[in-house]
Amino acid sequence: MKSSKLFMGCLATLGLTAGIAVAQDDAEREAIAERLKPVGELCLQGEDCGTAMAASSGGDDTSDGGGSVDGEGIYNNVCMACHETGAAGAPVRGDEAAWSERTGKGFETLLSHSINGFNAMPARGGNPNLSDEEMEAATAYLVEPVMDVPELGGDEEDAASGEEQAAGDEEDASSGEEQAATDEEGTASGEEEAATSDEEGAASGDEPAHAGIDGEAIYNQICMACHETGAAGAPVRGNADQWAARLEQGMETLYDHSINGFNAMPAKGGNPSLSDDEVKAATDYLVEPVQ
Repeated sequence: MKSSKLFMGCLATLGLTAGIAVAQDDAEREAIAERLKPVGELCLQGEDCGTAMAASSGGDDTSDGGGSVDGEGIYNNVCMACHETGAAGAPVRGDEAAWSERTGKGFETLLSHSINGFNAMPARGGNPNLSDEEMEAATAYLVEPVMDVPELGGDEEDAASGEEQAAGDEEDASSGEEQAATDEEGTASGEEEAATSDEEGAASGDEPAHAGIDGEAIYNQICMACHETGAAGAPVRGNADQWAARLEQGMETLYDHSINGFNAMPAKGGNPSLSDDEVKAATDYLVEPVQ
């Protein structure tokens, strides 16, 4: 009898120990999954990247001042790709120097830019599915570190004044674009010299230093967000019409634009850690279908 009780006691102890081990394993797996979870997701135009994504990241958080809309969640899924890196000239969140002139125009003007687009920034961050309320919440979260955000859902008079200011900003942008056109004319002679250098390099028949680098992998990580969608006026990979005039300038010129930036395209695609040879390899893969 005593042996039977002892045996049953051992079985109970083993069962409890196994249960604790399984619970610990589940907790460890959940912790690992949480650490590996991406900080953001690439959103292409036409996809539902606003409400659905924000809801999946916990839409009950109202600390951003966006009411029931999770401005931080929308920012993380739609806006952070540019506003955390400065890509395409976007002011980085929390950078007071970059925002000083912009915040002086008022929150309503900044919201108008977010909704309608401004310079290289597409309307609604490239996601037309986002509502005005969602854009307001995301914009509030974006500028919160550098300005006092007014209570969201302001009156129509404030919105009207913001639109008038936005119209003035568009006039300023037009003058900037005219200056950019002048700068492009000034680089024409330099591009001709680069084209000549490219032809001379090709004539030598030497294999370039970047020939062994996986340009496709770099393109998929850094370049495809714009060059697969045409965002910010980027020529789409494989579109012969869009690349015709650019290819006439020669590969050395295209390399120079990719490395140093050109128009809305940031230097090295916004990733300064890339070497020049890596950028050249990615550029080769980008233009390969139209050469």
